[in-house]
Amino acid sequence: MNLPEFRNRHGERIDTAFHPAPREDVLVLLGHGVTGNKDRPLLVALAEGLAKRGWPCLRFSYTGSGESEGTFADVTITKETEDLTDLINALPEGIRVAYCGHSMGGAVGVITTAADPRIRVLVTLSGMVYTANFVEREFDDIVPGEGVMWEDPAFPLTQAYVDDLQTIGDTLDVAAEVEVPWLLVHGTEDDIIPVLDSEDAYAAAQCDKHLVEIEGADHVFDDASYPRVIDEVDAWLKEYL
Repeated sequence: MNLPEFRNRHGERIDTAFHPAPREDVLVLLGHGVTGNKDRPLLVALAEGLAKRGWPCLRFSYTGSGESEGTFADVTITKETEDLTDLINALPEGIRVAYCGHSMGGAVGVITTAADPRIRVLVTLSGMVYTANFVEREFDDIVPGEGVMWEDPAFPLTQAYVDDLQTIGDTLDVAAEVEVPWLLVHGTEDDIIPVLDSEDAYAAAQCDKHLVEIEGADHVFDDASYPRVIDEVDAWLKEYL
């Protein structure tokens, strides 16, 4: 599969890593959460596992994250939906696309999928639903424009980020607009995005859907739970992509 260099509508390069597989007619896109990047262990393990089962995968870093161009100060859910749309715009015609998003990347996926029929299958891992609540819960004591996320100076908390997530509020209404098959996977011990987010999204969704709660898994999963995540995603893709 010949893939181009990817840039968003602002001309910023989107860093990618391609995992080839024999099939040329499908592609699984893997997107990360806030402060993450394409090289997070979960995304690497998932892409490697799926590629071994015949699914070509493309891990990518949203602009402002990882090795992609742009600045983290510009990161918002809204900008990342634009990145995802622009990446899909650049794909060769005729490829059936699945999107798999972790954490905030899950919220990006739900919003984009509801508006873009080119995404044929949706997977969310520890997917963020209550965006305003997330900001209040995690960053309530931090002043936007002065403080940083989780005490890491590489990730400033901006007013634009706070405003964007508060304006969105939650993704439940959008979840009800998703028309493609949707797999939701969440760990029962997630202390960043409560499993309730996925439970409520599942309840709101009107499409073919399946919720998998992995007992004991946390927000980023681990070596013990990766095989279950890979199995569940592989089975969903086999059924619907």
